[in-house]
Amino acid sequence: MLGSFIKEGKLVKFQIESYNDFITYRIPKVLQDVGEIKPTVPELGELVIKIGDFRILPPRVKEADGSTRMILPNEARIRGLTYAAPMMVELTTVLNGIESEPVWVHFGDMPVMVKSKICPLSKMNRQQLIEAGEDPDDPGGYFIINGTERVLVLVEEIAPNRIIVNRVDAGKIRQIARIHSEKEGYIQRHLIERAADGSITISFANIRRLNIVTLLRALGLESDKEILKAISPHERIQSRFYVNLYVTDVVTTKQAIQAIGKRIGVHAKKELEGRVSRLLDRYLLPHLGQTTKDRQDKAVFLAKTCRKLIKLDLGEIEEDDLDHYANKKIRLAGDLLELQLRSILLGRWGLITRITYNYQKLAKRGRVPPLEAIVEADILTRQIVSALAIGTWVGGRTGVGQRLERGSYIKTVSHLRNVLLPLTTAQEHFKARELHPTQWGRLCPAETPEGATIGLRKYLALMAEVTHGVTGRERKELLNLIRGG
Repeated sequence: MLGSFIKEGKLVKFQIESYNDFITYRIPKVLQDVGEIKPTVPELGELVIKIGDFRILPPRVKEADGSTRMILPNEARIRGLTYAAPMMVELTTVLNGIESEPVWVHFGDMPVMVKSKICPLSKMNRQQLIEAGEDPDDPGGYFIINGTERVLVLVEEIAPNRIIVNRVDAGKIRQIARIHSEKEGYIQRHLIERAADGSITISFANIRRLNIVTLLRALGLESDKEILKAISPHERIQSRFYVNLYVTDVVTTKQAIQAIGKRIGVHAKKELEGRVSRLLDRYLLPHLGQTTKDRQDKAVFLAKTCRKLIKLDLGEIEEDDLDHYANKKIRLAGDLLELQLRSILLGRWGLITRITYNYQKLAKRGRVPPLEAIVEADILTRQIVSALAIGTWVGGRTGVGQRLERGSYIKTVSHLRNVLLPLTTAQEHFKARELHPTQWGRLCPAETPEGATIGLRKYLALMAEVTHGVTGRERKELLNLIRGG
């Protein structure tokens, strides 16, 4: 059985499948989310650059004479090169309503995972691998950056989009709820706290300890009756929430929006509504949607969170176990690369911003610049290669990219199945380091380093695999399909 597991390549199959999903579906999805770029160019008129199809070419190397040719992993190792593939995107310029011919533009090189679908080794038999200078038993699942083999380790995180409640003893605070709201790879953390006097506050984005009733009114639950009905139909739970209705003077949606505006430092009336709307729609529970029509769902979700906190105080439910694997998620290579790509494209000084700036600069001369001239492909290439080479990832994660262990075959396979818990080694974190019953069959109970990283660096059990989850939208579609059947 173990022999078949290894022979079928399942030791790192989940990483390779995650990378294949990234280049096949996730990169086009990121570009689709961008949709179009709108540089402001008064000299030319109304301008839109539409983003179309995406394709990735086989791994290539650019020689000193300017020529390009295909490359295999072994050559990249020997010559100290990065094993990467050019990414092409179809761009169309629409100037004053007139659409030009689409152009395929190179916007960066993506490091190729060895034995992924775009790696030629994945299509070779045993003899062909030997002739190419490769170990036929090598599992793949790693990258070659500047001639060095690098691996993206699995990262263990709290499962997103769940209400996780706990009891605490931090001064006046008695219960807290954590919600890690994830939308397209980005996580917005929310902390809801219930004090000993029953008052409930929420912290998210740049808001700290905002009264929950103020937020609920801003979301559209204006009357006390609407709020209490959303919290619970039971009097015993409603009575524990009453205090929140009296600790604030805010009684209408308009007053709630003004109160939130003051909290974020907006005093100008012209800016206030727009800034608060942006905060409520984009940064509050983004997994539920990012439009005005989603505010009702967000209010109901927050009311459910308050109800769960009160039930915890009443002893009707047990607190959630943060270390239970039902409350955990493991990020694979595809997840991590998507996070990095979104950051590079959409960041404050990202590639999209640079494209806009370059177009505006060149268009001041009064002519339409070629699209190839405004896309700086080196920006994306350098940043992704740098992240893999250094190991520092978006979101402050460190040690994500590591040099692949080659001491022995077992060490190599073990490293490819490494699970990293991104907690600081300077603190005890006793509960996080301990073995949990839900790790049985998933993580190895014995393999973990001694010293500061004990229990924070783990490894998958011998025949464990990581399955792919579904998005909230896919889950809703599946439920609707089942109900319809």
